[in-house]
Amino acid sequence: MTFEKKYIDYDLSPYTGMTRKSWISAAEYLLEGIFNNIADIEAPVVMPRYETEVTYPSKDAPEWRKKAEVFEGLCRSFFISAPLIHIEPELTLNGINVRDYYKKQVLYAVTPGEANYVLNYSDMRALDKSDNVSACYQQTVETAALVICLWLCQDEIWNTYTKEEKDRIAAFLTDFAHSNTVPQNWRLFNMLDMAFLYMNGYPIDEDIMRDHAQNILNYYVGSGWYRDGQCFDYYSCWAFNMYTAIWNNWYGYEKEPYIAAKFEENSGELMKTYPDFFDRDGFTNMWGRSGIYRNAATSSFDGNLLMKNSNVNPGVARRICSGSLLQFLERDDFLWKGVPTLGFYGPFVPLVQGYSCAESPMWLAKALLCLHLPEDHPFWTAKEELGTWEGLKKNETKITTLDGPALCFANHEANGITELRTGKVVKDKTDLHGMWNYSKLVYNTKFPWECTPVGDIEVSEAVAGHDKADKAGKQDTSAAHVESQQYVMEYLSGPEAEKKEWSTPNVTFWHGEKDGVLYRRQFFNYELNTETHWRTAMNLADFAVPYGIMRADKIRLYRRPLRFTLGAFGFPDNGTRIIEKEKDGYKAVILKGHDHMGKEKQLAFTIMDGWTDIKLIRSKDTNSDSERSIVLFAETTREKQYGYEPYFLISQVITKESLEDFTEDEIFPVEKITYTDEQGCGGFGPVAIKLKSGDLKTIDFYGIEGLMEL
Repeated sequence: MTFEKKYIDYDLSPYTGMTRKSWISAAEYLLEGIFNNIADIEAPVVMPRYETEVTYPSKDAPEWRKKAEVFEGLCRSFFISAPLIHIEPELTLNGINVRDYYKKQVLYAVTPGEANYVLNYSDMRALDKSDNVSACYQQTVETAALVICLWLCQDEIWNTYTKEEKDRIAAFLTDFAHSNTVPQNWRLFNMLDMAFLYMNGYPIDEDIMRDHAQNILNYYVGSGWYRDGQCFDYYSCWAFNMYTAIWNNWYGYEKEPYIAAKFEENSGELMKTYPDFFDRDGFTNMWGRSGIYRNAATSSFDGNLLMKNSNVNPGVARRICSGSLLQFLERDDFLWKGVPTLGFYGPFVPLVQGYSCAESPMWLAKALLCLHLPEDHPFWTAKEELGTWEGLKKNETKITTLDGPALCFANHEANGITELRTGKVVKDKTDLHGMWNYSKLVYNTKFPWECTPVGDIEVSEAVAGHDKADKAGKQDTSAAHVESQQYVMEYLSGPEAEKKEWSTPNVTFWHGEKDGVLYRRQFFNYELNTETHWRTAMNLADFAVPYGIMRADKIRLYRRPLRFTLGAFGFPDNGTRIIEKEKDGYKAVILKGHDHMGKEKQLAFTIMDGWTDIKLIRSKDTNSDSERSIVLFAETTREKQYGYEPYFLISQVITKESLEDFTEDEIFPVEKITYTDEQGCGGFGPVAIKLKSGDLKTIDFYGIEGLMEL
């Protein structure tokens, strides 16, 4: 069963049809699926579980970890129910009054001796035999959700507790608020706990509050983004720019006006560019960790609207929020037994982290917090607007480059897709999962990332000179390893070759944009105990074309022989037409087909200088959209240890959601490539790429060594 839009109004919402009543029905749809798995008012929010190898709790997990799942289910489902309880206090699902359920279960969670007691910090510390003086626990995260929800339905639940019951909840919160936390976005959980306590007349340690707040503020890197660990991701949006807005209202504006003003200023800076992070349909890009939270990335719009001086366009904000909500709710694979899956669309284990449990995806309900806004708020009454997309000329691409968080996003008018390019990424060389989430060369809102092709694989030559439907072609067992939208390197001699080892870049340095070209560098097998000159690297240069991105990358080698591959986006294979074309000495393969929901999809991969051939891999269970998929990839080798061989690898990937043919000039857009060196290898000097459109891009890596950022 999929969500069916109700109460639609295409005059108010010409792009999505969604109204406040539509959002209420969506929240009820999600909550009904959860409550259908709750036997009675005494049962905890512990949902059916199909994945047990990655997610917690494991069968031998400590008691506090098992309790964490109970608390996570309670508090994250409360995100969905709290606004509804305020709107519909008598809402009943599966025979259970929702308000009465949460009132009872919150008390159970904080009361020692109750079956559903989730343990306070001191209890867990006493049970923890690790002797870790910095120990912190999952429950800290959920306390922030708890206090937000108690605030959202304070008249219906919090204000109906007796003084003794409030004191019991406050004591539980106090224990967490003043105890250890993770030194990144988790500080905000402690801050919200203390702010809630302060707002309700309970004592707090204001020095601890101030210490956390100044740390959060100083994680700021510009353009509304915060550094949360090494890498940047949506935590800047569903944590830093949501929780700080609530903290400002509860505590900051009154007690810490300087810090509160900075948080508000940063939210305003985010809103200047964040709407362009989404595509024309409002789709959220699959990028960064915790992808199972999906459209929670839109919650920062609500955060900005909570500030005293909001600057977001409410019509643009609602169009994006509604579009991203429908991106998931209108999928027939989004729910499993009524509960959001551990995946981006359907179940997809490669996306999932070990800190998640079956109830974790309910964090997406942060996107539903906008329901606290009254029905006469501009967020609900303003007419939907397209924002940037409305002003783009035919085939124009708007580029936004943010040097602080190392993000570059392209809004393509031609296909309505937004593509993201990232930098300042550091992952362990064995962390493939981290590389999928952060190190892809490009992230596409309509072609979510694919993990390493495994299992039911066929490697075949692209169909030579023909147009064939859904046929694998001949086997080629010599083909190299492949990653979608990533380079893969294999040494062809030496110990690595004997062990059949291969590697994909685990570190991405950022240089920035110059004359419409984005410059970055990726290292293979990067580690601190080895000088970078003893590591193969790829100098990246890429620029937007109407339907995608063109690459003009330069290999930086320290030894050979080796082989490189470069994958295109993973393509959902539900019956795919494969077309090969050649022109001007260049080669392209075009895929035409449909995604899991039957939407038309098309991808064209063109190789130009530096590559030998295009091949394809058919895979199973490695694509987040469809069970089966195809990854087109380019391949080449470099043989001589110090030979002057071609250094540049020039290629293009373009996509659209239509089976209408790309034009030849779109598939083969290059009129001429001019090298400085007479050998035409690109070893030194600028490389000029003249496009048939008349555009000229000059690629020049000289001097970028002086400004490489992590």
